Amino acid sequence: MRLAIFGLVLLVAGGVTVAAGILPWHEVAVLVDRVAPILGFVVAMTVVTELVSEAGAFEWIARRLGRWGRGSSVLLWLLLAFFAAVSTIFLSLDTTAVLLTPVVVTVAKQAGLPVLPFALTTVWLANTASLLLPVSNLTNLLAQHHLGSISPAQFAQLMWAPSLAAVLVPMAFIAVVFRRDLRRAYPRNASAPATPGPSKTIVPSKTTGPSKAAGDRVLLSVSAVVLVLLLPALVSGTAIWIPATTAAAVLLVTFAVRRPKALKVALVPWSLLLFTCGLFLVVEAAQYLGASSLLGEAAGQGEGFPDLLRLALTGALGANVVNNLPAYLLAEPLAESPLRMAALLVGVNAGPLVAPWASLATLLWHDRLKRMNVLIAWKGYAVFGLIVAPPTILTAIACLSLAAAAGLTG
Repeated sequence: MRLAIFGLVLLVAGGVTVAAGILPWHEVAVLVDRVAPILGFVVAMTVVTELVSEAGAFEWIARRLGRWGRGSSVLLWLLLAFFAAVSTIFLSLDTTAVLLTPVVVTVAKQAGLPVLPFALTTVWLANTASLLLPVSNLTNLLAQHHLGSISPAQFAQLMWAPSLAAVLVPMAFIAVVFRRDLRRAYPRNASAPATPGPSKTIVPSKTTGPSKAAGDRVLLSVSAVVLVLLLPALVSGTAIWIPATTAAAVLLVTFAVRRPKALKVALVPWSLLLFTCGLFLVVEAAQYLGASSLLGEAAGQGEGFPDLLRLALTGALGANVVNNLPAYLLAEPLAESPLRMAALLVGVNAGPLVAPWASLATLLWHDRLKRMNVLIAWKGYAVFGLIVAPPTILTAIACLSLAAAAGLTG
């Protein structure tokens, strides 16, 4: 509700700029033409992931991961981290934050392990692993359009090096800080919640059990097939809204037959849509008034390592001051080349690890934790973020520069 109210305020403010003639109508038309397919994709993917979760697919995967961990905390952690990275890369960071967080908490709880290292892994990878593909993040979709609608393969070729670094650095931090927790063993047949032992935590935490898996094998099977077919379709080069909409339609029909009560208006992320539309309109007006030119003084120019790092840090600072989406939109005109665009994406995607509002995914993650009575203080989260974010950005930009120098970015 707060997000919807804030979005409505932004939308009204943007409408005022249009009515006052500050933002011309033709600029609004160009904006709509650019973002409408992207928002359509966001809606379709939200419906897909919500219904896949309702079918019990994520909980099914969680149970398998618990078994594959073979009683080793570090192996279980690596499997969950891999799952979080794959979920983020192919289904977006918001999907990971909203749907995977309860799964991860449940797996840790049932294994009798401390929740914190698993929860932090989820939210950090939701942000930092969102660099590789256009579908991973809304900022990536906007960047793909700005780069001339390059193919997902070309986008991945540009972003693979910083994306790898942005995943490994936070994981290395967690491996060191929580090394004692990750050395622990857990019962292989753990199926009931157990009380975690002592660990390093930001604040003491407690969890409640998850919702039970749906148990409808038809829904689960259809959801699995849809996911298996959808993931390669999203990177095939086809306009992404087409496979996403097709997948959503298949699931909607299946649920209409098998479980119609699950089809609710709330499947559509109305608050997010309202917030995003208002944000787009306000930022477009700010750009038209020259806000990007002022930001250019901080972002600099050039494609050398110091120049790329400067742009990335500018994006990261903007994301943690306001939010990563407006930070990207304001700095987008300053990314005159693919390398500079890659550096900006590192800043606005891998940089929002400090402020809770820097990424919508972080807020969604924290909301899911609160619903499960897992208490993590923002102060402790920010302290960890201040430690992790700078080396993550530095390493990612260093890898980007080295890959570019070696001719490995396309």
